[in-house]
Amino acid sequence: MPHSAMPRITSFMSAFARRQAARVVDLPGGFAVHDDAFAHSRANNQLVVDTAVAPEALPGIADEALGHLPYRLISVLDDEVGTACAEPLVRAGYTHSTYLVMLHAGPVPAAGPAEVVDLDALRVPLTRRWRDLIPDADDAEVRHLVDRREARHRGAEVVRFIGARTEEGEVASWADLYLEPATGMAQIEDLITSEAHLRRGYADAVLSAALRLAADQDCGTRFLTADAADWPRHWYERRGFSVIGHTHCFERV
Repeated sequence: MPHSAMPRITSFMSAFARRQAARVVDLPGGFAVHDDAFAHSRANNQLVVDTAVAPEALPGIADEALGHLPYRLISVLDDEVGTACAEPLVRAGYTHSTYLVMLHAGPVPAAGPAEVVDLDALRVPLTRRWRDLIPDADDAEVRHLVDRREARHRGAEVVRFIGARTEEGEVASWADLYLEPATGMAQIEDLITSEAHLRRGYADAVLSAALRLAADQDCGTRFLTADAADWPRHWYERRGFSVIGHTHCFERV
């Protein structure tokens, strides 16, 4: 049986995607989000499936919704639906990734030496990070991937960027925090540490500050998502998170 928190979490994720989008098109099984201001950001221009859909029909729905783009990206928020859609989408040329929904069940730590920062403080480390990840990207693509964080302020009632600084003042590690105090929901996303500052406790400081801020806003459901095939899931487990569900991502380029 799905964890009791999963319906509220997937509802939160669906609502966030709708709110941050510049334009939403409702479709069978979900909706497409578009934002021409960040045309190079796949996360801002994709198909989100949040209800039941005919699996065999999904490749055609994606082609109709995203036909103007050189790629297809589909996020399926329900585990059962995502599993059912995997075979026809893979047959249609998509790669399939599974993401873990992880709920924080441990004690809330004291706030670490991290703070709320603005996007300007993140531009240099974010730009450096994206250039390391996609060295062939042009300036416009990198700029969209950095500046798309502006749109995230529309996604939730409270959106904060949390950063931990070096002694020299550089932001070494950072994450997003999305809060809905009215419903007690908090999502931590995109926790990243610059390569030059790994294994020095900066990520712990960011995560602790985010959890403390969420708890102080009476957000009792604190969650994040993690790639099922990557090592950070184990790092999160050691810090009080446990897997309660799965979402699915399908991409074709």
